[in-house]
Amino acid sequence: MSMLIKRASGLARQLARPLVASRNLASAAPYGDGSEVLVERLDGARQGISVIGLNRPAAKNSFSRGMVETFNDVLEDIKKDNGSRVVVLRSLSPGIFCAGADLKERKGMTPEEATEFVKELRGLLIAIEQLPMPVIAAVDGAALGGGLEMALACDIRTAASDTKMGLVETRLAIIPGAGGTQRLPRILSPALAKELIFTARVFDGAEAKDLGLVNHVVKQNETKDAAYQQALKLAEEILPNGPVGVRMAKLAIDKGMQVDLATGYSIEEICYSQVIPTKDRLEGLAAFAEKRKPVYKGE
Repeated sequence: MSMLIKRASGLARQLARPLVASRNLASAAPYGDGSEVLVERLDGARQGISVIGLNRPAAKNSFSRGMVETFNDVLEDIKKDNGSRVVVLRSLSPGIFCAGADLKERKGMTPEEATEFVKELRGLLIAIEQLPMPVIAAVDGAALGGGLEMALACDIRTAASDTKMGLVETRLAIIPGAGGTQRLPRILSPALAKELIFTARVFDGAEAKDLGLVNHVVKQNETKDAAYQQALKLAEEILPNGPVGVRMAKLAIDKGMQVDLATGYSIEEICYSQVIPTKDRLEGLAAFAEKRKPVYKGE
């Protein structure tokens, strides 16, 4: 436990450093071949929201080797961009969020290659999970297999009521291998996760809300982006709050869930100690006393 506390302390100190402005990037910057993953950094009242858009419609946004590599590059860039206070993950292909692994590509892999690919995909979803800022998944279309596993790696999930979801890997005589067997029972319960995985059940967004799998469910709109619009509303609620405080809260929760309660309290204490010396904390107190909205700079 002491080693975990030391790691949490190191992360807390790193994430509490003053946030610097993001570098000047195009509003929709392509990675790799410029078509599979796009990043849009919103401006105006939504400055600080970075939107990752999946754009591989011909393959239903399924994960290929190239897409995984490109996605990792995107995440590495966003991780270093302190101007990104909230990330929204969405699909740019109407009707589909992500269909999981590219089975056509998988069919041509040797067993060793398939094993290595699943390891790389698992690492990608861990990288999403470990981004220092909140990540919101906007599920406006089908999220099956690895697609749902990707949504589970996000902090918050919104979904259209009619979208289809499920960890369906056992239909192919395999198991969820990108973290699904670990995240689903932690989000729901072991018994319920086992039922959903053993049966490979497919359910809609409304059922996902009833299960507790998504935070918000909305009726789909004509532009097929209702979940994305809901995700933006949540991101806008997060934006005014102190960015260092939000990052520390995420770290405290994520690390605390992996340990016993007493150790979790120690992790919380470490994370709290990182916000004490910040200028943002003093700004919050001053704004309260002066009855005005605080202006946080991540310092």
